[in-house]
Amino acid sequence: MVGEEGAFVLGWDEVLTEEELSVTLKVLCMSEEEFKEYKEQDGWEDDSEENSTLSNEALSRLKTPCKKLLYDSVLLTLESYGADLKAEQDLLNNKEAYEKLSRREQQALHVRYGQKRILHQLLELVQ
Repeated sequence: MVGEEGAFVLGWDEVLTEEELSVTLKVLCMSEEEFKEYKEQDGWEDDSEENSTLSNEALSRLKTPCKKLLYDSVLLTLESYGADLKAEQDLLNNKEAYEKLSRREQQALHVRYGQKRILHQLLELVQ
C-alpha cells in the first residue's frame, strides 16, 4: 500500500502521496469484519473518498482513530532523529557552530530541520 520505500510524502500544504495514505489509513482503521467486507466488495477499485485531496484542512478533519494513528506514527518518526527540532534550530541560529560544519553537514541540517518542521505541523493538525 505504501510503495517500495514504505513512507508517505508530506508537503507544507498537503500529502503528496495522498492515495497511498488515504487507503492505508482506511484499512488500518477498519475492524477485521469491515476489512473482509471491503475486500469482498472489491472496494479497492472505485472509492471516491480515496480520490479526495488530503490537504492540511482535510487531515485535521480525519476521524479520531485515523488522527491517533497518524499522530503516533509521526511521534515514532521524530524519535528516529538524533536531535529534536529546537536543537536543530539552535544550531542553525548559532553562526559560529554552523560555520564549523562542512557544506554537506549544513545541507543535511537544513533537510532534517525542514522535515521536522513538516512533521511538527502534522502533529498539530491531527491533535
